[in-house]
Amino acid sequence: MATVNLGSIKFKWKGTYSGATAYTIDDVVEYNGSSYICISNSTGNLPTNATYFEQMSSAGTNGTDGTDLGTTLTTQGDIVYRDASGLARLGAGTAGQVLQSGGTGANVSWGTVSSDFVKLAQTEITTTTSQVDFTSLFSSTYSHYQIRIGGLRMAGQGSDLVMRWKVGSTQEVANEYFSSFNSTYYNGSTSAHNTNGTRTTYGRMANWNQPYTSPWGSDWTINLNNPTKNKPMLDSTGAILDENGTNTVNFKGSIWYDYNTNADGIVFYTSASDNFASGTFTLYGIK
Repeated sequence: MATVNLGSIKFKWKGTYSGATAYTIDDVVEYNGSSYICISNSTGNLPTNATYFEQMSSAGTNGTDGTDLGTTLTTQGDIVYRDASGLARLGAGTAGQVLQSGGTGANVSWGTVSSDFVKLAQTEITTTTSQVDFTSLFSSTYSHYQIRIGGLRMAGQGSDLVMRWKVGSTQEVANEYFSSFNSTYYNGSTSAHNTNGTRTTYGRMANWNQPYTSPWGSDWTINLNNPTKNKPMLDSTGAILDENGTNTVNFKGSIWYDYNTNADGIVFYTSASDNFASGTFTLYGIK
């Protein structure tokens, strides 16, 4: 009875094909990502030669259908997605863009988020400054604007919070600012009401005299119609906690500029050439 050597019929892995190696039957090699088994003793014959080798497994199509991600994703920020025919590369978008779906049967893409309420600019006061300036920021893109002022403090006392419109870098100083505001003061036991109206070369939002100097800061909301239209106007509300931390003052007022100007900016400062000590001014556009 014949003796069978089982070790001679099992596959023998030989690694990457080399033309200098003598291969015998059942040797298995790797060549260009595919694997081949030797079916006839061979030296120097490529595994693609069917006389000496048979293919056992086949590599994917290198790079052309996205299966080789090392080739497909070439740049930092690339992502891979599935298009109509296979895996595909989507290069990085520009800063601030978001990934958007095109819906069923469409590819993804980068896009810009559109909003009806957009933050346009912000100024944070970290050192004493004489004014806060939003230059050349108004346009026909938005129908209204809003400015939020948080934690505003004056460096001194006896000043008014005021504003002027700007056209380019030039402040509008005609004596046509009509300011009207009222304030309510309450100290825990006594309340008072004051109404003020002025026509000056600047718009006045508050009479910030004693006891209104506030180390605690004040908060304001200012609503503007589109200043690029003639005779721009705004309304404002503000709340102040006084220097003792016990008395409150609430302001409500409006400013109308009775002059045919198309303002594209606004500047805030104080009437007594005082300085702002701290606070954050944020401008929003509303479509």
